[in-house]
Parts: sequence; C-alpha cells; structure tokens
Amino acid sequence: MAESETEVKDVIREGDFVIVDYVARVEETGEIADLTLEDVAKKEKIYREDGIYKPKLVIVGEGWFIKGFEEGLIGLEVGKKAEIRVPPEKGFGERDPKKIKVVPIREFRKSGITPRPGMRVTINGKVGTIHTVTSGRVRVDFNHPLAGKTIIYEVYVRKKLTDDLEKIKAIIGRRLRGIDEEKFEVKIENSEVRIHMPNEVFLLENIQYAKLGIASDIHKHFPQINSVVFVEEIVRKEKSSAT
Repeated sequence: MAESETEVKDVIREGDFVIVDYVARVEETGEIADLTLEDVAKKEKIYREDGIYKPKLVIVGEGWFIKGFEEGLIGLEVGKKAEIRVPPEKGFGERDPKKIKVVPIREFRKSGITPRPGMRVTINGKVGTIHTVTSGRVRVDFNHPLAGKTIIYEVYVRKKLTDDLEKIKAIIGRRLRGIDEEKFEVKIENSEVRIHMPNEVFLLENIQYAKLGIASDIHKHFPQINSVVFVEEIVRKEKSSAT
C-alpha cells in the first residue's frame, strides 16, 4: 500500500504546480521554438544575452501553455524526462489562409516603418509577419508563426510543489522572471500574504501590472487568502567610516 501511495504522489495530475525544463522543436524541421536551458541555447547558437534561461512553473490545466503540452504533462513522473508531441489542433492551430492580408504600403509609411520580408508588425492590434513587399502592397501573414506545425517537447519535470510558500514564490518568479524568487520574503498569516520586495524590482517596467498579476494568481489558487500586501522598503545605506 505504501508503494502505491508513493507512486501516486510522484505522478502529475491536473491542478498540480510543477517546475519543468524543456526544449520545444518543430517536428518538421527540428528548429527550436522555445526552451529553458541555457546550455542548449549556446550549443544551438541561439543564445541571447537578454534571454532568461531557467525552469518554468506550470499549473497543469491553467492554460498558461498550449493545451497539448499541459495535457501531455498529466501522468508523467516527477524527476524523469519525457517527450510530448503536440499536433497543431492542440498547439498553435491550423494555418488559416484568410489570415493572410494585403496591406497598402502607405499604412506602414504613416508610422515611419519600412516594411521588409520577415519583419514582425502590429496592425490594428494584430501581430503578423511580412511575407512579401511589392510596389505599393505588402503581404502580411497574421497566423501564429507556429500555426500548422507539430511541436515536440523534450521535457524534464524537476519538481512538484506542495508547500504553499513554494507555490507563491514560484508564482512571483513567473511574473518577475528576471529576479530570483528566493530574494522575495513571503509570509502567510491567516488570510493575508505579505511579500517583501527586493530592491531589484523598483526600476522594473510595468511592475504595477506584475503585482496585480501576482495578486490575481494568488487569489485564484489560494481561496483562503483575502489580501496580498506588497512591502517595498528602502533602507538607508550605512556610510563607510573614514580611514
């Protein structure tokens, strides 16, 4: 009986908080679509200095990732590697020819943009990729770049989170990925969560939106929590004594 209980505990189920590393490749070409591993990024020569390479939090079934990936996590064992194959209908959708539009080049010039093939552009709130540029006309594909593609995830489930403090720190880390979540001091007292913010957050862009997102995630997944308090403190630096 003890062995079966251990097996159930180590298997991922819907609603679990799990920390994963992965490399996602387009099945047809082997091209990397996304990844969390710095060493792989360097090996494949796609490393970016401004990239963030660290494991990601998945709340299985929450919809933060494509449906096929989250569904594929269910039943995997913690601490083991696996491959998840995601077809277009459970990934980024099928390609829709109706989403390929011809836009007058003057629309780009109004915004001071010189259109070029391969350029990503936003038109009327929709993001697309320029395919061709001819005299006076620009052909733009508003399909997702991975639409119609089957994605293969090589995934390693590092950990299942069971402690509330760990879960909340992981939620913070998801919203503020450039800062180590261990730098945040988190306390749960009755129906309140207090989050002491490190100095690194003060100069971040859109920090208020990030805080709203963190609070929203906590309220959704911890129904016993009524309030989330962010503590921002700047401590006077002691002057060094003259020698």
